[in-house]
Amino acid sequence: MVKLALLARLEAKPGKEKEVADFLKSALPIAQQEQETVSWYALQLGPSTFGIFDTFESEGGRKAHLSGQIAQALMAKAPELFAKDPVIEQVDLLAVK
Repeated sequence: MVKLALLARLEAKPGKEKEVADFLKSALPIAQQEQETVSWYALQLGPSTFGIFDTFESEGGRKAHLSGQIAQALMAKAPELFAKDPVIEQVDLLAVK
């Protein structure tokens, strides 16, 4: 049962919005290969605000994702693309359909 998630909020630097969107889209094939990531969403919340929401059945899956390729690439690109450090929150899901 899916009961855990991550919610990351990302604020693009001025003029970097398209690069952030392209970066997030390019991460989909990596997420699809992560066996313990149940669902993975890349979001645009506003003109320069983006996010990632992903779900997991276990804490091990969530930890594996946090140390995986997407997280590593995100942190490597952070100084170039983001106005401030990404905010990554660990979420407990209360109800899921």
